[in-house]
Amino acid sequence: QVQLQESGPGLVKPSQALSLTCTVSGGSITTRDAAWSWIRQPPGKGLEWMGVIRYDGSTYCSPSLKSRTSISRDNAKNTVYLQMNSLKPEDTAVYYCYAYITLVGGAQRNYWGQGTQVTVSS
Repeated sequence: QVQLQESGPGLVKPSQALSLTCTVSGGSITTRDAAWSWIRQPPGKGLEWMGVIRYDGSTYCSPSLKSRTSISRDNAKNTVYLQMNSLKPEDTAVYYCYAYITLVGGAQRNYWGQGTQVTVSS
């Protein structure tokens, strides 16, 4: 059973940078056909997909965020990271780590972390 655990600073001042960590257990982030995404949900709004890093290390970020956002990983630590610059109050949200894995034979599994609250405020 894959488990995802997000962690981060909680409170960030406007214009500062954010770094979030998603620690993965129960599976390897380099497992073939696995994709690891960051998704956020601002208060009172729906889910917003931010970007993904795939098992082969390729990344893709949402066009609306890519100028401020990057996703990376540390294979040795089995950890995925989200970095975001120039934070604004509207970046306040619960940030989730999400895994989508296609198994041998085609079955698909998805997993969510519990989320971590990020508040952007002075």
